[in-house]
Amino acid sequence: MTVDTRSGVEPTLKALAEPLRWQIVERLAGEELCVCHLVEDLGVAQPLVSHHLKVLRAAGLVESERYRQWVYYRLRPDALAALAQVVAALATGHAGGGRRRPCC
Repeated sequence: MTVDTRSGVEPTLKALAEPLRWQIVERLAGEELCVCHLVEDLGVAQPLVSHHLKVLRAAGLVESERYRQWVYYRLRPDALAALAQVVAALATGHAGGGRRRPCC
């Protein structure tokens, strides 16, 4: 089984590979948060959190909404579902009976 990596999964995986971005995604899995919440929860500087949120937005993993003077961030379930499908396809292909390609 071949998985089409042109589907956009590579930028998504790259975005999630950074530990602080992964922590941000974990926090956003529970609720919508603004930058000040993430700064407090993670104990890092605001510019660093903003930078990582920008990367996650560019990868299509989070979206934002302005509420008064704050900007709230939330996960995009559709992006996570697409990633889950690609990973599931890899797992299904690997579990496919132990086929072995003959050596040259």
